[in-house]
Amino acid sequence: MTKRTFDDFDDYANEYRTIHTKNVALSGADSFYFAEMKVKILQSYEANMQQQVLDIGCGDGTTEYFMQKYFSNWFVTGIDVSEKSIRAAKEKKIGSSIFQVYDGSHIPLAENSIDVVFVAGVLHHVSFELHLNILQEIRRVLKPGGRLYLFEHNPFNPITKYLVNTCVFDQDAKLLRSNYCASVIKLAKLSITKITFIIFFPRKGLLSKLIFLEKYLHGLPLGGQYFIRALKG
Repeated sequence: MTKRTFDDFDDYANEYRTIHTKNVALSGADSFYFAEMKVKILQSYEANMQQQVLDIGCGDGTTEYFMQKYFSNWFVTGIDVSEKSIRAAKEKKIGSSIFQVYDGSHIPLAENSIDVVFVAGVLHHVSFELHLNILQEIRRVLKPGGRLYLFEHNPFNPITKYLVNTCVFDQDAKLLRSNYCASVIKLAKLSITKITFIIFFPRKGLLSKLIFLEKYLHGLPLGGQYFIRALKG
């Protein structure tokens, strides 16, 4: 039996957004909504000023499209282990971004060269034994004072668990508790400034009228996803 390292997205690279949108239909939103939402969250913490940004697990470059929209002065490097996903990202021709394949172990960037690292929905596709190395590499490339934004699915949310269990490219995914991710981040010697839970209600339908309450629920560990903000001291 082959030992799992990284889940293979090459087979889904060209149809990722279509497959993902069908999978998350229960949420009342599409794949692009969730990609945009994460970038918009960064507006509460980051300014639209010249910064070097790294997106680990960039996939087809959709996140970079929204980064260009909301942070036009950012220069983004997107890296991914999936060659076909990187090819799809390059085809978008996003002027403020470059994309490259990497080996999943060594980030191909210099020490202290990055202001912001963005990692969304990646670690649950990676073997546990590789998590610390990834976080240590993130710390290496971050400038002093640089920020990490790590988004993950919340295994305590039943809708999230259902969506993951029924998604073709999540068959081997292992959902990660927020306290686990926090512990690995701390082991990598990054300082956590915030752990926030998001997406408590469907984006359409009767319950969507309660979305305004989500700003009061960020500390409740039941949201569909969470993000952790951490700094390099």
